[in-house]
Amino acid sequence: MNPRTLLAGFTACSCLFACTPDKQTDGNATAPETGTPAQQTESVRNEPVTPIAPAVITDTAMVELGKKLYFDPRLSLSGFISCNSCHNLSMGGSDNLKSSIGHKWAKGPINSPTVLNSNLNLAQFWDGRARDLKEQAGGPIENPGEMAFTHELAVDLLESIPGYVDEFSAVFGTEAIDIDKITTAIAAFEETLVTPDSRFDLWLKGDDSALNDEELDGYKLFKSSGCTACHNGSGLGGNSFQKMGLVEPYQATSPVEGRSAVTGKDADRFNFKVPTLRNVELTYPYFHDGEAETLAEAVEVMGRIQLGRTYSEEENRQIVAFLKTLTGTQPRIDLPILPPSSDETPRPDPFGD
Repeated sequence: MNPRTLLAGFTACSCLFACTPDKQTDGNATAPETGTPAQQTESVRNEPVTPIAPAVITDTAMVELGKKLYFDPRLSLSGFISCNSCHNLSMGGSDNLKSSIGHKWAKGPINSPTVLNSNLNLAQFWDGRARDLKEQAGGPIENPGEMAFTHELAVDLLESIPGYVDEFSAVFGTEAIDIDKITTAIAAFEETLVTPDSRFDLWLKGDDSALNDEELDGYKLFKSSGCTACHNGSGLGGNSFQKMGLVEPYQATSPVEGRSAVTGKDADRFNFKVPTLRNVELTYPYFHDGEAETLAEAVEVMGRIQLGRTYSEEENRQIVAFLKTLTGTQPRIDLPILPPSSDETPRPDPFGD
């Protein structure tokens, strides 16, 4: 959904490389060169990053219902904004804007993150105020600057649509619809939006031909610089909160102050959830305020303010080349046919006061 909210949102890539320098060396350890090529591919190199696993769907009906709700603009007061508006699955799960457009063209204060692989995050939104996708899914619906509805109105609307009543009954075993069921279904769909089999993942699994020399040099530099202190695991991020501007203060254009909005602690000011770098080539612009328009700019800024390091043009180019290998297989989504409104379904109000 749209974590762009008026307090914080959480993606596409704020502190793109919010990482602290560490003592990790190159350490390009690889799996033993034994066995058949197929066996070699199944082994994973000893690296701080692990491959993304494909989605496992255990409840197809739940996922299909969640997909319909994800794409349904009727869950907004205007009847125009859906989850996909700000997390467009044709655009890397983001909208490629500095700040997403909300109800009546409201401008949010923060960059909308990618929904892809968001199930790997320790929490949702830039400030981590939602513990999981289910909790996050209800936020944008009732945010006046986003979808501008209420949970009660969303339930009333869905209950007025016979097709949804039947589908909720089939999935949950009851015709009663509530916000808990709505967000459960949306989260179930979002959990399937993973992107395995990037070229970097193929390399991690033992395919030496998956990366060229420049890309591999970029990964080595990424590690030796200390970026993997925060951008690690299968998501290359999303599993910790870090301060943006460790070495040099970051002059943000957004008024949000990160984790402190949740904890109330001044020590948490400008601490944001480290964003995933998966599919980062697709999720521009970068940082929580969307100020870095290109990967090259993001690498330069993060090297300087997080690591105290100035990369040469060649080094910058190498890291960018590596980052582009993180684009995985995008979810192939058949657009759902939404059930039609009934005569009793409230009509949208895109131009109301």
